[in-house]
Amino acid sequence: MLEYALREHGGDLLRYLQRRSPEIAADLLGETMLVAWRRKADAPEAASELRPWLFGIARTCLRGHRRDESRRLRLADRIAALAPMPADTDDALALDVRAAIAALPAPQRELVELVHWEGFSLADAAAVIGTNPSTARSRYAKARATLEATLASSVHG
Repeated sequence: MLEYALREHGGDLLRYLQRRSPEIAADLLGETMLVAWRRKADAPEAASELRPWLFGIARTCLRGHRRDESRRLRLADRIAALAPMPADTDDALALDVRAAIAALPAPQRELVELVHWEGFSLADAAAVIGTNPSTARSRYAKARATLEATLASSVHG
C-alpha cells in the first residue's frame, strides 16, 4: 500500500516541496520517499491517512533542510551582507498576498499554505503538522483574520 501511496501522492509532494524550496525539491522528495520507505512499519493502515502521513514526513525533511540552510545563512551574514532578492513579476496584489502570508507566525502560515496551496482540509492539515484539529481551526481563524486586516489596509491604505 505504501508503494501505491508514494506513486499516487508523489506529484503532490513534489509541488508542496517546490513551493517551499524549489531549488532542492527533487532532492527533498527523494529523501521523503526514502524516509517513508524506512518507516513503512509506522505507516497508517488506512489509505486516507497515508497522504497526511507522507506530507508530515516531507515537512520534517524540509524543516531539517531549512535548519541546515539557516546555519549556512548565518555564516554568510557574518561574511558579507546578502544582496536583496530581485522583484517577482507577479502583480501587486499577488505580492501583497504573499507578503501577508509570509508575515504570519509560522504555525498560522503553515496551515494557510497547506489548506490553500496543497488543498488539505483543516483536519488533514492538522495531521500533517501534528496538532489536533481544534487547535488548527483556532490558528486558521486567527490567520484568516490577520490576513483580511492586512490586505484590507494595503488595499485601502
